[in-house]
Amino acid sequence: MGTKGTPMLDSLGHQFPPVDLHTLSGTATLGLAARPESVRRARDFTRSTLHGWRLPEQFDAVALVVSELVTNALRHGVAGRPTAYEPRTHGSAGGAAGREPAGHPTVELELMRCSGRLICAVHDPSKSAPRVGEMDGVGESGRGLHLVECFSDGWGWRTLAGERHGKVVWAVFRTGGPGG
Repeated sequence: MGTKGTPMLDSLGHQFPPVDLHTLSGTATLGLAARPESVRRARDFTRSTLHGWRLPEQFDAVALVVSELVTNALRHGVAGRPTAYEPRTHGSAGGAAGREPAGHPTVELELMRCSGRLICAVHDPSKSAPRVGEMDGVGESGRGLHLVECFSDGWGWRTLAGERHGKVVWAVFRTGGPGG
């Protein structure tokens, strides 16, 4: 019941959220093109993955965070390289496995299930730090990271090095299982 790790986790090492990576029981990754419909595709992928992991009660909060992180990655982290990619799943309890993409997608969503934790990570090609926007009470934008902070149990980001370029922004959720 585990995996050999994932590209984002391998790159981040100990700087990732405080979870025991030896308890990683499943990962699911989806590459996304730089198109508005990719946000809905990410939510649908999240729904099917959480259902496969028997965590449907987590969907509302996780889907909101996924929507915000993917929207931010597409809006602020992409230099306009639209390419479609298929989902791929690792571990024992993921969604439907898909074809491995050749190369790296424009934006990549990765869901990881660890003991008592669910991690949502979004990779984009920009190394620019995510910024918490000004909330004016009326505006449609600037609320994304505020929502991520409110609906998750923690979030952060790191730049990537080595073969992976850009950054990953992550959010962690307690699942109520062991250690949660």
